[in-house]
Amino acid sequence: MNATNRTVVVTGIGATTPLGGDSASTWDGLLAGRSGITKLEQDWAAELPVRIAGQIAVEPTEVIPRPQARKLDRSAQFALIAAREAWADAGYTGKAGEDGHIAPERLGAVIASGIGGVTTLLGQYDVLKEQGVRRVSPHTVPMLMPNSPSANVGLEVNAQAGVHTPVSACASGAEAIGYAIEMIRTGRADVVVAGGTEAAIHPLPIVAFANMMAMSKNNDEPTKASRPYDKARDGFVLGEGAGVIVLESAEHAAARGAKIYCEAVGQGLSADSHHIAQPEPTGRGVAAAVENLMAENELDAAEIVHVNAHATSTPQGDVAEIKALRKVLGDDLAHIAVSATKSMTGHLLGGAGGIETVATVLALQNRLAPPTINIDNLDDEVDATLVSAEVRPLPEGRIAALNNSFGFGGHNVVLAFRTI
Repeated sequence: MNATNRTVVVTGIGATTPLGGDSASTWDGLLAGRSGITKLEQDWAAELPVRIAGQIAVEPTEVIPRPQARKLDRSAQFALIAAREAWADAGYTGKAGEDGHIAPERLGAVIASGIGGVTTLLGQYDVLKEQGVRRVSPHTVPMLMPNSPSANVGLEVNAQAGVHTPVSACASGAEAIGYAIEMIRTGRADVVVAGGTEAAIHPLPIVAFANMMAMSKNNDEPTKASRPYDKARDGFVLGEGAGVIVLESAEHAAARGAKIYCEAVGQGLSADSHHIAQPEPTGRGVAAAVENLMAENELDAAEIVHVNAHATSTPQGDVAEIKALRKVLGDDLAHIAVSATKSMTGHLLGGAGGIETVATVLALQNRLAPPTINIDNLDDEVDATLVSAEVRPLPEGRIAALNNSFGFGGHNVVLAFRTI
């Protein structure tokens, strides 16, 4: 099918996060300003420099049958749970080709992970060392592959238009959704299941991030450790989970009478080319991504009333992002409600863009911007209208919102969504 510039809409959402086992409980947690950060009680965490994380609220083995769960890395388990919710929420039952709504060759899946099956890889290496070669699981390779979550979601829904796994560190989930939008817009697919997932709460990633001085070491106050924009912020808090949405061409959604959350306007991409781990301090690359988004999708700055910021709670990154927003959207950001939901969920790395897209979609649908918690002393360099302390209503009329995601390597992805 040849098509260009088709309107893309969101028809389903799903999530499993440190705040809840589905999108509704996660959204309720965000609106309540509830932190999902807890102390790591596992024995292996006792001697680590960082002993806190945003652990999943509902263990996947409570949802997925154990025989199936044993063949899936946690990242794939999370993705499957979120995808199943989103698929059902979009009104689909069973696999493509079975319910008459969508042909398999018109359905795609794009699920990203920044790290992939790291817990499987490290866990099976321990098995090899301690128990010998015969005890290593034959499922290890399919479990540890970074494309395992996407592949398993594709199998779940019978997606045959293409199953993809963009990997761009903490921008991966957002890039997956942007890629999915383009699949529909250009006619490769009519429906795409897209999002991000991550499961990296393990001693090695935690120690590695801690030794980079990237993570908060506020072990005594877990719920206050993730504090974007606050003067006392000292790094991000690792989280786990997944966020997935169902994207669809507007024509296809209308033909089947689907519920529509909002329009998926498009994506803006750029690269800093500055440093493998540090953000470009002026926000040059972030500004370019926003500018590209607006220029390529005919999005006016006046429409944008909400931003779900990347805002990981690192000293440099939070400020650079605000500088970029002011450069592109104007020095006066008074009309834009900026939320940093990582203050509650922690940073899900490659899964961040997925769950924060779910939050952005729900913010538009409910016309409510969730709060940013733990801002006790606002950084002097942060000159923006932050949503802190309590939920902020969004205006009536046709409005748009951005979801920002940036990753190690200088990857910048900005997604835009708009009310119908």
